[in-house]
Amino acid sequence: MRNPLGLMLASLVMAVAIAGVWFWTSSPRADAAAPQTVAARAADPLAAAAKDDVDTTAALSTKRADATPAAAAPAPAAAPAPMPAPVASTQKCANPDALGISRTVVVDTTGGPGFGFLQYKQFDFLTDHEIVLTFDDGPWPTTPAVLKALADECTKAVFFPIGLHTTYHPDILRQVMAAGHTIGAHTWSHAHLASKKLTEQQAKDEIEKGFSAVKIALGANPAPFFRFPALAHTPATLAYLESRNIAKFSVDVDSNDFKSKSADEVIKNVMAGLDKEHKGIILMHDLQKHTAQALPTLLRKLKEGGYKVVWMKPKTQIETLPEYDAMMAKTEKVSTAPTRPVSSVIQTVAE
Repeated sequence: MRNPLGLMLASLVMAVAIAGVWFWTSSPRADAAAPQTVAARAADPLAAAAKDDVDTTAALSTKRADATPAAAAPAPAAAPAPMPAPVASTQKCANPDALGISRTVVVDTTGGPGFGFLQYKQFDFLTDHEIVLTFDDGPWPTTPAVLKALADECTKAVFFPIGLHTTYHPDILRQVMAAGHTIGAHTWSHAHLASKKLTEQQAKDEIEKGFSAVKIALGANPAPFFRFPALAHTPATLAYLESRNIAKFSVDVDSNDFKSKSADEVIKNVMAGLDKEHKGIILMHDLQKHTAQALPTLLRKLKEGGYKVVWMKPKTQIETLPEYDAMMAKTEKVSTAPTRPVSSVIQTVAE
């Protein structure tokens, strides 16, 4: 005979168990995630990936081909990085009191116009206290000091390198280009093109070889800007430049730095010339040590004197002649940079 009390206890336990199961399955768990809002769902990896597709389509009119449901879920997407801004042609000047550039002029060299009133009086484009900085005879180991002085004052110049020198220091000429200056040419060997010892063909060769040498050193065509060594031209060389649409540069103020004995003398010569002319194209030489030394002070004096730099750029670059490019490519010097450290070749054994 069954115990009535035991049957009652068994029934009570069964009832409690059934109630517990019902409560567990019908009530929300304490550790369950809260319902997601629209904003919260957007952070879901798959939802973020889908949003990326929409954003990319809107911005670029393309859709990722690999964004399929079967693909593995990517990590939560961060906000898309902005597109990089275009690189500015010139860096922002860090010197608030710099000499700077007052204006930039673009030169149409069609017909070979001439600039510099010492010889060419065709185009009087500079106003009172406007100057153009020009440097001849580089590139040379002194050129980087000239570049630094110009960079410190956030200003620009026109350089007329000698072709032969570009074969010695192509890396320095590329520094001139990297700094954003205008680069023309100054013959191949600094030959005196008005010399009776030169034929018209030899004079032409000097001009073209100079431009081609600069092109090879830079890996780009230079400006169609040319200055005659010693400012010496002939009717034939002038006519040739005009036929090639190359602008010719003379001078208004000569620094005479090639015969100056100190940096102070270079500064004195330039400022005295400007006191007389009040404006103009200034001739200097980045090959001259005293010019490199004088330039930081000279640029400050120009600023203090109220002078403003005009930067000249060509409308188009020169198209060098293929035959001269080929000729100059053969003269380009092979790098002599050592492939072994000096200490492995030369060792001091006694002092």
